[in-house]
Amino acid sequence: MSGHSKWANIKRKKAKVDAVRGTVFSRLTKEIMAAAKRGGGNPDTNFKLRIAIDKAKANNLPSNNIERAIRRATGQEAGVNYEEAVYEGYGPGGTAVYLDILTDNRNRTAGEVRHIFSRHGGSLGETGCVAWMFEPKGRLVLGKTEMSEEDLLDIAIEAGADDLSRDEDEFIVLTGPEMLEAVRLAFVEKGIGVEEAELVRLPKTTVAVAGHEAEQLMELLDLLEEHDDVQKVYSNADFPDEMLEEA
Repeated sequence: MSGHSKWANIKRKKAKVDAVRGTVFSRLTKEIMAAAKRGGGNPDTNFKLRIAIDKAKANNLPSNNIERAIRRATGQEAGVNYEEAVYEGYGPGGTAVYLDILTDNRNRTAGEVRHIFSRHGGSLGETGCVAWMFEPKGRLVLGKTEMSEEDLLDIAIEAGADDLSRDEDEFIVLTGPEMLEAVRLAFVEKGIGVEEAELVRLPKTTVAVAGHEAEQLMELLDLLEEHDDVQKVYSNADFPDEMLEEA
């Protein structure tokens, strides 16, 4: 597994611990609103909304908050209007950074994100400058199961997945973006729980970083993760194993 994948998995596990923070609830609420605004308020016909709701429930966002977010996004209740955006830039060591943004004020968010980049050895770039370095994928994390890895792989491949791998006590399935729901249903129908299902971007190649550059980049990525308007952070950095173990 690549260094970036290890970093991404550590960030995901840390996010579970941090789920009690209000910033996480705010982020989940905005994700629901954006999905509902784009595809309607019915999760049965809006796959991205269903993913956002499942993620919110997994992080203990109250049902009332979920329902209110959908009503606001679909115009049934007054609320803040959030826009989706993508910011791209470069971190220390020539690494690429790709951000999914949800904001009610593009100018404010751009200024704040640019400041974080510049203060930590990076720079905010033009649209499209690093997007080509990342590949859109569907990503599922399976719940605990007694089924063997070989049997799980058979289910995944038969359903149209690209790959299945093990990360400690979890199994991670990668799919094409359009196959995420079909593969999720294939596991559910076999009685295998799916803890997470989301659309992600994975680096096509990675860039090794070490020493001061690695420390500086980790701080940059952490600060971007903490920003209220940043939904997801992707990097093609390959960090040293010992540094990831301390994260």
